[in-house]
Amino acid sequence: MARKWWTLLTVSVGTFMLLLDITVVNTALPSIQKDLSAGFTDVQWVIDAYTLSLAAIVLTAGSLADRVGRRAVFAVGLGIFSLASLAAGLAPDATFLNVARAVQGIGGAAMFAVSLALVAQEFTAGRERATAMGIYGATIGISVAIGPLVGGAITSGLGWRWVFFVNVPVGAAAIALTLAKLRESRDPNATRLDWPGVISFSSALLMLVLALLRGNDEGWGSPLIVSLLAGAGLMLAAFGVIERRVREPMLPLDLFRRGAFTGVQLAAAAVSASLFALFLYLTLYLQNYLGYSPLQAGLRYLPITIVPFLVAPVAVTLMARIPARALMAIGLGGVGAGLALMAGLSANSSWTALLPGFIVAGIGVGLLNPVIADVAVSVVSKDRSGMAAGINDTFRQVAIAVGVAAWGAIFLARGADKIATVAAGTPAAAGDHPRQLIEAASSGRLDAALAAVPHGARALVAGATRQGFLSGLNTILLLGALLAFAGAAVAAWLVREHEIEREPLEVIATPAVAAPAGR
Repeated sequence: MARKWWTLLTVSVGTFMLLLDITVVNTALPSIQKDLSAGFTDVQWVIDAYTLSLAAIVLTAGSLADRVGRRAVFAVGLGIFSLASLAAGLAPDATFLNVARAVQGIGGAAMFAVSLALVAQEFTAGRERATAMGIYGATIGISVAIGPLVGGAITSGLGWRWVFFVNVPVGAAAIALTLAKLRESRDPNATRLDWPGVISFSSALLMLVLALLRGNDEGWGSPLIVSLLAGAGLMLAAFGVIERRVREPMLPLDLFRRGAFTGVQLAAAAVSASLFALFLYLTLYLQNYLGYSPLQAGLRYLPITIVPFLVAPVAVTLMARIPARALMAIGLGGVGAGLALMAGLSANSSWTALLPGFIVAGIGVGLLNPVIADVAVSVVSKDRSGMAAGINDTFRQVAIAVGVAAWGAIFLARGADKIATVAAGTPAAAGDHPRQLIEAASSGRLDAALAAVPHGARALVAGATRQGFLSGLNTILLLGALLAFAGAAVAAWLVREHEIEREPLEVIATPAVAAPAGR
């Protein structure tokens, strides 16, 4: 087989693995939570540790690869990812697991940053490269579509640790192929590494997410939380100053002078912070509230993961007829409508109450992802398209990390308030008990928590806690819908067709089908 096909195979396998690990872990989280006796915040970190490190490193990894060699960075990324996966599978506690997940994200960033460049260097521009990019894009789409089901099947059949263990032999095989079959390449005009930008950006994100995750426990006006939020603001301001002054910034701020560029980043952030960040809480509802197994939950996710993959080819066809801003607005509007349909869950609801929202949101994502993938690289010059794609992915991952933390803070606060109101007059309504009860319901440990409640008040407290869980979930679903609607309005306002310079449709059609959903 020719080297170019070995390259496409190896890169597709590596990319499939790293993106699958974003989605596959969702249905394993409740099992991880129970097995490691993890708290609510620990579970949020399982997602955020991975997405934060991926977002913080991906742009710099691309610059590093241009200097030292793309094949070398891809191989090192595979090695880091595989070893971190082994460590995650062996994790004795939640802290160890989350550190391993952060290291996984670093390896994933190294792989993802160079994947498109490795493929592009082997295939000549035109139909041949379009075919290769189509296969690559389909690989991404499949990983996103089957992730929750694969995670559920592995967790139910082998246990959650195998969600991570399976990466080890696959990664080892991919490393062997990389070293044996891929050609090394560098960019003679490679940019310098912007370490001050990386440090300030990563610090700002870490402090912001940590403040959101710890706010309910510490108190939003506590010195720790205020200091973290102030520190995040200062580091973000420092990042802005650094990016304006360094010769070769990791995030060129001049790109944001173009409305379409800013609009597409905000659209990507809106769908990621709304729908994709809410998957964690929908999973907790399906498994810890309704009692479904990981596999059963994965099967119930199929409508919202398969529908976008089926709708995206239609969106590609529509891109030639409908302005990009209109498609973005319609897609984000569909996501918002889907989330609004999911809200309103009651004690009598079954999982089918989510089904209409799953389908509508899935259609919205299917319409949205191809146009985002197209516009993200078409509003800049061709020599900056790789950087633009990396920036877009960074916005997605940052939005997921911040969204998971923010929705969790609101979910706990709203749920605890509801419990305190319904259970007023009982010990369960006093002090930290409402928050402890909503966390117990979220982790599937409500029966154990209720054992400490006086027998006469147990039924009332149980009902109040379930109402609190639903109140918190309904609130964040509705707020997620509002965020998606806001994203639709922003996209319609900022994105202008005259700022977009597209390649011929055959070049962008298939890979755009499956822009990384970032879940």
